[in-house]
Amino acid sequence: MVFSRWTTPILWSLHTFGRQRFVELQRRIDSISPKVLTQRLRQLERDGLVVRTYHPEVPPRVEYEISELGRGLAPLFAHLAEWGTANLERVEWARRHYDDAGSPRG
Repeated sequence: MVFSRWTTPILWSLHTFGRQRFVELQRRIDSISPKVLTQRLRQLERDGLVVRTYHPEVPPRVEYEISELGRGLAPLFAHLAEWGTANLERVEWARRHYDDAGSPRG
């Protein structure tokens, strides 16, 4: 559930930047389509990891935020960020090495 393709970026964005509107989330998560973002947000709301707040004004406004249950994942995000910082150079080296050698499937 947490490690599906779009779940982690959505939860990370809500955890890092706080309450956001749909378009804000979509801008922060580069290549996600509106349809997929809507589906993932609904699933995360159903799972209790995201809270959706509807504001009945003109025009209507909807905001999303990470729930208390979702905030429990904060240590996981911290570990992932630490791992990324510690290993980014190694990952970039591996990519260059792979690309320079050509795909082994080629």
